[in-house]
Amino acid sequence: MIFGAVPLAAARGAILAHTQRLPGRVLRKGAVLDAAAVEALRAAGRTEIIAARLEPGDVPEDEAAGLLAEAMLAPGVRASRAATGRVNLVAETAGLLRVDAGMLERVNLVDESLTTGTLPDYAVVAPGEIVATIKIIPFAVPGALVAVAEALARQGGRLLSLHPFRPLTAGLVMTELPGLKESVLDGTEAATRARITALGGTLLPARRRPHEEAPIAEALAALIAEGAELLLVAGASAVVDRRDVGPAGIVRVGGEIQHFGMPVDPGNLICLGRIGARPALVLPGCARSPKLNGIDWMLARLFAGLSIGAAEIARMGLGGLLKEADARPLPRARAPEAESTGPAPRRRPLIAAVVLAAGRSTRMAPLNKLLLADASGRAMVARVVDQVLASRARPVLVVTGHQAEAVEAALAGRPVRLVHAEGYESGLSASLAAGIRAVPPEASAALVCLGDMPLVGAAVIDRLLAAYDPDAGRLIVLPTCRGTTGNPMLWDRRFFPEILALTGDAGARRLLERYPDAIAAVEVGDEAVLRDFDTEASLIDLPA
Repeated sequence: MIFGAVPLAAARGAILAHTQRLPGRVLRKGAVLDAAAVEALRAAGRTEIIAARLEPGDVPEDEAAGLLAEAMLAPGVRASRAATGRVNLVAETAGLLRVDAGMLERVNLVDESLTTGTLPDYAVVAPGEIVATIKIIPFAVPGALVAVAEALARQGGRLLSLHPFRPLTAGLVMTELPGLKESVLDGTEAATRARITALGGTLLPARRRPHEEAPIAEALAALIAEGAELLLVAGASAVVDRRDVGPAGIVRVGGEIQHFGMPVDPGNLICLGRIGARPALVLPGCARSPKLNGIDWMLARLFAGLSIGAAEIARMGLGGLLKEADARPLPRARAPEAESTGPAPRRRPLIAAVVLAAGRSTRMAPLNKLLLADASGRAMVARVVDQVLASRARPVLVVTGHQAEAVEAALAGRPVRLVHAEGYESGLSASLAAGIRAVPPEASAALVCLGDMPLVGAAVIDRLLAAYDPDAGRLIVLPTCRGTTGNPMLWDRRFFPEILALTGDAGARRLLERYPDAIAAVEVGDEAVLRDFDTEASLIDLPA
């Protein structure tokens, strides 16, 4: 690839290196210059431009990223559409991610132009979460380099693998000693139930027994009869030896102890056994707390169907010091007792949703389109809010104005915050400003949703949320369908002052031309992001 200043006479077909703002037109970085673009530059007084020109054998950035992504795909992982030399690999199901660190290093060492970043090995991921990103640094790379990286990514197994969580049924035995408070047992059961349900499992009603071998064995046998596939023992006193009463209860019912202790703190005093094919764990004292500890690592591997033995437990020592860090979603001292942190989740930024429902519906007057019901009797604004509530966006703010009381009634019982827009009659900007002002300070961004777009589903919304990444410069996220920009749009907090300064009957879309390099376009392939309902006739075929 040749990079540098190019005379306009030779610029046709070159790739623009920097965004150019011309009278009446913006040429974005990465655009391939055609005759019209060259003429627009000439008319603006430019005589040359900084650009890249491909040489024989070069592969454009998007194509190269797509080829590498294809080589790294695994069951349960899909690739996003390539854009600006980037392809994201996204989990399609909840599970445990495995990463071959050696293979990843070899791929990244091929050349500085080819980069792949992943979540940590053994990361717990949710559906729609980005697990890896492939980024091609220049506008094009030699095809020979891409071929080498592809071959390495396919060599000797998979660079990435996603192990879906199985919906296991778990049984819990809690032992009692004189003087043990009831609240301690209640807290242990609540924390355990939260851990199990976070992994997609079910916890049977807990059995409370004296802190003795025989009652523990009896309770374990009863839980097996009820269908428990995973057995847990939480002792009133911490287990201190593989012959203690908890492990002894497992052995008494026909099981065996495989390993005692783990190099993870908190969580050192965990005991791993099995009863037939069923894993059986004697939990350490930290099981009473919902905070992250070694139990979470062990449960995640078991729910993912991965084998655990002495070697696997020994390897947990790397990163096993689970000390407090500022980056935790909730520092331990402030974690609510019923909180389930789950097994080592990656922190997600808090993104609020702002649903605009204040408009006067002038094109359908005297009807208010937001209140018109579908075949099931649900108002259009309620359909929109229900889709947003089914997504990961929180909190959900609904901006009211015209017929505010009726809109509020249509949303009765839903966990939303209602925000009234003073001066909504002046246009969309007033409603938008009211919603943005109400976004809580802890939210990093806001997803602006329109109350007349009821077909945009929660899955599409979550894809937009997942694409937001301020560290990577993806500060404005918008959906596209076959190249046409739609709604809703996500805005990083740094744009809030400019949004609040808007006036008239137009939204934040006018800001897009100012920040082309901050935009992440997500091709969703769903016309719902383009389709609003502005006439009564358009509502006739609205599916229930």
